[in-house]
Amino acid sequence: MIRTLNHYWKHPLIYWPSVIITAAATPLTFAPYYWFWLMPLLFAVLIHLTELRPERSFQTAYLFGLVGYTAQFYWIHTALHDISGLSDLFALPLTLLFPAYLALYPAACFWLLKKFHLPRSLKIGLALPVLWTLTEFARERFLTGFGWGALGYSQITKDSPLAGFAPLGGIHLVTFTTALIGAWLLLMFARSKSPQRRLIPLCLSLLLCIVGYTAQNTEFTRPDGSTRTVALIQGNIEQTLKWDSDQTFPTIQKYYEHIGRTTADLVILPETAIPAMRQNLPENVLTNLADQSQKNGSALAVGIAQYTPDGNHYENVVINLSNYNNSASNEIPYYAKNHLVPFGEYKPLPFITEPLYRMMNMPLSDMKKGGEGQAPLQMKDQKVAFNICYEDGFGDDLIATAKQSTLLANSSNMAWYGDSNAMYQQQQQSQARAMELGRYMVRATNTGATSIISPQGSIVAQAEPNTETVLEGHIKGYTGETPYMKMGSSWPLIGALAALAALLFLLGRFALHLTKTQTAGPAAEDETEATEN
Repeated sequence: MIRTLNHYWKHPLIYWPSVIITAAATPLTFAPYYWFWLMPLLFAVLIHLTELRPERSFQTAYLFGLVGYTAQFYWIHTALHDISGLSDLFALPLTLLFPAYLALYPAACFWLLKKFHLPRSLKIGLALPVLWTLTEFARERFLTGFGWGALGYSQITKDSPLAGFAPLGGIHLVTFTTALIGAWLLLMFARSKSPQRRLIPLCLSLLLCIVGYTAQNTEFTRPDGSTRTVALIQGNIEQTLKWDSDQTFPTIQKYYEHIGRTTADLVILPETAIPAMRQNLPENVLTNLADQSQKNGSALAVGIAQYTPDGNHYENVVINLSNYNNSASNEIPYYAKNHLVPFGEYKPLPFITEPLYRMMNMPLSDMKKGGEGQAPLQMKDQKVAFNICYEDGFGDDLIATAKQSTLLANSSNMAWYGDSNAMYQQQQQSQARAMELGRYMVRATNTGATSIISPQGSIVAQAEPNTETVLEGHIKGYTGETPYMKMGSSWPLIGALAALAALLFLLGRFALHLTKTQTAGPAAEDETEATEN
């Protein structure tokens, strides 16, 4: 029966639509849907499809990536066309160009897999998950990287036991375990005369889930005894109006009024909440904001852009107005964004992209990095490790500052992507960072998803998206380090997986050479005897 189904499944009219449907279902595994159980199944189907037509495995994996990433990141078109005003003549090809590039990584995984001459159980059950994790890691690093859509993020929900691997080794360990489960699911249903062949992957899957569940319920960090109220102000400023000079002071007034209405201990505004360069503001603006918060006993952090000390460049920063002194306005403590968005906040290939930027309404598209390992901002008794928007997708970048902090904070402006899933996908990354670093994460965004996330990755409170509101809640300060933090980065894990890949490759080559030698041996002896006779 299975053999008959596979015969029909190989037919191009069934095979390629199956690849497309499987890939198109991947967005359901991420936020806001959180169908975490679906991703291992989809991954198993992908593997099975590549086995049905091994000569087309590269093309199959590439199509899977192209369709999957297009379905997940459709909101790129929203930013390019709806917000930036780029014509569809350019916006549609550019929207597809990015997934077309990202799809090279899953295709490379299956291309490399062909080089491994191993038994099927070892090749599919171990080598493939290792290679998939390594190529996902490469995707997160090359050209500053883009790790959205990694298999591991599909498991970042309290309902998935695999989420427990986040504090153990970071998101790439979650990706590895997810790929393992998907591969082992396929092996469980393999045709075999020996029940043991199916029992082993089943037992290994259960063991992996038990380890993940245990880690998920283990507190690697601990409360330091401090409790604070927070107010996260969601201004809901339309991106098309955000940098309109006529809207600058109405926007400032809006935030000023919201600051005055809250008595929370910590008040945080979104990324570039003040739509002007800090040094270009009238002197009284920051003074009034600081005074307003201090009247209510609040510590205030504000997203804004500022010129670098040499005055020639600019940075995307969060400034700390908790102890603001107008006479020392040039000494304001701040965090400056370090991991910039390629082709969005800096121009890797200006000679190619500059004409496009002139066609789009995209301010602040050539920023400077703030530097690694910046100190957390002191707000009341909390040491707050800030990151800005895109940086929330890179756990390794946050470890050094998080070690010194008691609270994590993300300041974002997702208005670029309208009412799309982008805000929820980014929030899921914040959930991963909270779990990896064992601290509360608070998110102050312009349009959503503004939220408070527990150290276990649960969303404690969330504001209604695309509304002007203030989300208030409680947080606890945390101290200590997770195993992932003690590792210092993902590199120890990636190094171990690379070494394992090399070992499996050499093992396969040795086995292949041994097989050829044994096969050629009797034939060579017969030829020698015939020559002697």
